[in-house]
Amino acid sequence: MRKKVINWKTIFPAISIPLNEDYSINEGELRKYVKWLAEFDEIGGLVCNGHTGEITSLTRAERKQVVEIVADEVGDQVMIISGINCENTAESIEMAREAKEAGADGILLMPPHMWLRFGMHPDAPFKYVNDVAEGADIDIIIHLYPAYTKAFYPVETLVKMANEIEHVKAIKMGTRVTPLYEHDIRVLREKAPEVSLITCHDETLLTSMFPGMDGALIGFAGCIPELITEAWKAMKAGDFKEIRRYDDLIYPISFAIYGGGQPSGEAHARMKEALMQRGLFSSALMRLPVLPLDDEEKELIREGLKNSTAGKVELK
Repeated sequence: MRKKVINWKTIFPAISIPLNEDYSINEGELRKYVKWLAEFDEIGGLVCNGHTGEITSLTRAERKQVVEIVADEVGDQVMIISGINCENTAESIEMAREAKEAGADGILLMPPHMWLRFGMHPDAPFKYVNDVAEGADIDIIIHLYPAYTKAFYPVETLVKMANEIEHVKAIKMGTRVTPLYEHDIRVLREKAPEVSLITCHDETLLTSMFPGMDGALIGFAGCIPELITEAWKAMKAGDFKEIRRYDDLIYPISFAIYGGGQPSGEAHARMKEALMQRGLFSSALMRLPVLPLDDEEKELIREGLKNSTAGKVELK
């Protein structure tokens, strides 16, 4: 059995959460699922309570429960990261402490969602991250939101976080504006060379890896890890023939899930359907208000999996 290594330059699947018919967490299936993911050498950590894991629909107690289950099952093999989604600093610190107590090695710190609607003071993001780092004494992956949102952190803020907050170990680069994405990566490489830069562009995965990323934090890696980990090996080796081959294999299921767009509640529902069709989950149920898929959407997932050669998985 592999032993955990603290490494921020790796593939981090943001895991989905299997549910029972009463919407409770299916602990047995969750344990089997994360055990399967931990078998892939290129996967160095698992992210619980990301958007893929329906964090906004989970209670605070359920978020801690998810970390406890995953850490108990594979916490000695891979890093465990928990998403923190909160509207105020004090509770963010409390939830980060709870995640640490439950077995998390670090947190994925999301911006308060009020910033998406109202924007923020330019100094607020640094203070927020610094206060959580000091208050919880835990390592942090910065969750960078798209550049066209009011919660986007400019590169100068990211450099300051990376250089002045010891607990900031990685940045989940969700810029989603390609010219700015490449520009900010170059600036960060020059001015904050120690921080790990990881893509979260599930929908254009290999393209987003090309600027020399250190890994990926994506829900997609929890759906087709056998393809994504091999593609990552090819990317690190600079084997463009293999990169092209895996890009062609990944595309059909990528398009079926994301439809040419980017991750969303509906995309997460399509991913959970793919996990059910692969035999990993017994149900594709999502918590409301995300609605069930119709038959046409299910068929698109079926065809996407077939064309990507991602078949049934037999879990031990």
